[in-house]
Amino acid sequence: MHNVFIIADPQDITNWAVSRLLVHHGLAVAASVHAAGNAEGLKQLLQQYAQGDRNPVVVLDYTLLDLSEEELLILSQRFTRARFILFSDQLSTEFLRRMLYGSQSFSVMLKDDSMNELVDCLHRTASGFQYVCPRILSLVENGDVAQEEKYPLTATEREILRSLALGHTTKEIAAERFLSVYTVTTHRKNIFRKLHVNNVQEAVRMAYRLGIANPMEYYI
Repeated sequence: MHNVFIIADPQDITNWAVSRLLVHHGLAVAASVHAAGNAEGLKQLLQQYAQGDRNPVVVLDYTLLDLSEEELLILSQRFTRARFILFSDQLSTEFLRRMLYGSQSFSVMLKDDSMNELVDCLHRTASGFQYVCPRILSLVENGDVAQEEKYPLTATEREILRSLALGHTTKEIAAERFLSVYTVTTHRKNIFRKLHVNNVQEAVRMAYRLGIANPMEYYI
């Protein structure tokens, strides 16, 4: 019997790509791959498929789901037959240590790891083993590098990122800083590239994590 796979990610392209990869490498048939775009959908699918002799493998980007660390650990304890692959590029060292040391149910992959590593992770996790990609293993063992070295934003980029976190639009930022919309758009692209994110929502999450913006300011 093929494993049941649950891909929990709000990005349709990620769901499609991982599904195709699973089928292509013979890890699953199309009917056994299910997508969940949010935390509630993930919980419902686990409730449905983590029964009897089914062994669900959940591939999820924790940073894009409305799911706390505690809830994630509770899910692993409640659905003991399930295995979880944390598939992201924005996981902190503290979070990784808590997950990996808290439960053997969690494996970890980075979204920019090689295809061979990803396939190996899927194979091993589906077989019931814990897999941690080499870069994450080194990070957990040796500690995080300095944030400024990891994300070398210029002073202007940091200010624009903070404005984005406050909910300002590109046009508003351009007016505030007496810049052209084109210039601000270029800064945005550079920020996304340096932070390895794809949109404003992901950039704002990183701004909070790096201490560039304070989430409380948004509500003042």
